[in-house]
Amino acid sequence: MRRASVALAVLLALSGVAGCASVPGSSPVQILRGVTDGETAVLPPGPVDGTDAGGLVRGFVEASGSSADDHGAARLFLAPEAQDWDAGAGFTVLDSQFDTVPSPGAPDPASDVTRIRIRGSSVGRVTASGSFEPEQAPVQIDVTVVRREGQWRISELPDGVVLPLDEFRTSYRDVRTWFVDTTRRVVVPDLRYLPAFPSRAQASRAMELLLAGPSGALQGAVGSQLDAGARLRSNVALTETGALMVDLTRVGDLDEPGRRLLAAQVVLSLGEVNVARVRLLVDGIPLISGKPELTREDVADLNGDVQPAADVPALVVAGGRLRGLGAGSAGTEQPGQLGDGAYDVESAGTSVDGQRVAAVARSAGRRLLLVGGADGAVAEVGLSAVDMTRPSWTPTGSEVWTVMDETTVARVLVDGAGTLRTGQVNADELAAFGPIQDLRLSRDGMRVVAVVAGGLYTAAVTRSLDGEAAVRNIRRLRPADLGEVVSADWRSAESVVAITRRADRLVAQVSVDGLAVQGLLVNNLTAPLGAVAAAPSRPFLVTDQSGVWSFAGGDQDAWRQVLGGAPDAVPFYPG
Repeated sequence: MRRASVALAVLLALSGVAGCASVPGSSPVQILRGVTDGETAVLPPGPVDGTDAGGLVRGFVEASGSSADDHGAARLFLAPEAQDWDAGAGFTVLDSQFDTVPSPGAPDPASDVTRIRIRGSSVGRVTASGSFEPEQAPVQIDVTVVRREGQWRISELPDGVVLPLDEFRTSYRDVRTWFVDTTRRVVVPDLRYLPAFPSRAQASRAMELLLAGPSGALQGAVGSQLDAGARLRSNVALTETGALMVDLTRVGDLDEPGRRLLAAQVVLSLGEVNVARVRLLVDGIPLISGKPELTREDVADLNGDVQPAADVPALVVAGGRLRGLGAGSAGTEQPGQLGDGAYDVESAGTSVDGQRVAAVARSAGRRLLLVGGADGAVAEVGLSAVDMTRPSWTPTGSEVWTVMDETTVARVLVDGAGTLRTGQVNADELAAFGPIQDLRLSRDGMRVVAVVAGGLYTAAVTRSLDGEAAVRNIRRLRPADLGEVVSADWRSAESVVAITRRADRLVAQVSVDGLAVQGLLVNNLTAPLGAVAAAPSRPFLVTDQSGVWSFAGGDQDAWRQVLGGAPDAVPFYPG
């Protein structure tokens, strides 16, 4: 719980923020009216007279979610000698089910002094920069309570906040901060959490997150146009026209593309806290000449969070051939060598724009990788293995990745003329956890989701100056809640969908950082499931023992079969 000992109080005491690390001087941050709805939180109640020792400690834990007034609501549960409790020394998020029980060997409560144990399981911790780090582990914390004038209060406790997941979701909101994909020269999202109240502090805090740089999950994978010396020249404030004024300094020399990237970072990040217009200045001068105020539409072309176009369909490999979905119970064979039976196709994938295709084909007990274009003609790449995972494309369609024999992550580079060149990805850190059974690139190209030895993992994709790729910053997501995972895919840049062997959670949607896990309705699927596909604003696709099923995701919806008699089918969306 003490691992996040670096100034988490900056995050948690935001409700009373009067000046942040990059805000010069000691003048208070200007109140921002109309930036978001809701200015005042409903504070948790203090201790109720007559509460027993265990109930008092439970109330303290539940009240810790409110960061207002340096956790003033939680401090009502503390005796005077415990008021030096340092809430900023760490932030552990518990599973919502936790107990407060007498500590082993605790004094008899009749003596007016006893110890209570907070007992539960952590799902992870929140860092000083507002990111969530998954870490499922047992938690046992002992606190001392005393009874004075008939009322129990906490007299001794460890520093740091321990908060149930339900309370965290109520008291904090997720936002995306945006950083630079230095290869494509676009901006990509990085998930963070801010106190939900007061809303007036959120724009200031969003800028603090940008100035602090990317989270640990994306370290080394993304950059920023705001280097270590950049800071706010003055407090963020609303102008007379209703735009939010952000005046930066020490940003260094930026060319015009660099200025636009910086604008995209700031405008899209502030858009997460409902700032519609930004007057973006550097040393008092508009960052973009002739454009003193910017909106999200002005930087939309730099958003690297790509989605498959609506007219690029999902496809499926079944019976050794590439087929279309939704055109009859058997699907429609696709033109070219992948659809006409020239190859015994096992799995496939298309680029986000649908213009390139890669496929794994069976041949004499081994697997071959094929790459081609939208016309259906393919070429053998020259890679061969006993096993290969389904192919996955980078957002530009210039690389396709697969895992050979559960150990080696291979990539094929495709140039503008369609020339193929093979290479390898340094995935030693990922392979150290066991056999890599499935691996999918995110559609912004900055992460992978992988199934390794039955566990669900996410990681960042880093690239060196000479173009070499590596998989770094490995995180395992919610092993106790998912059990054995079979396959996974990206729903969006912030969430993945996985199929598992758990009867009560055959299909689960998981946030990219592991904070949230939601089981999907599976009442008409026949386990075990074999494959899954997902994409933004598209139905989920899974393969069960009878074929491929589609689920739109609404509470009143059910899975609908879109391909029958194909228990070996592997559906996929572009990307």
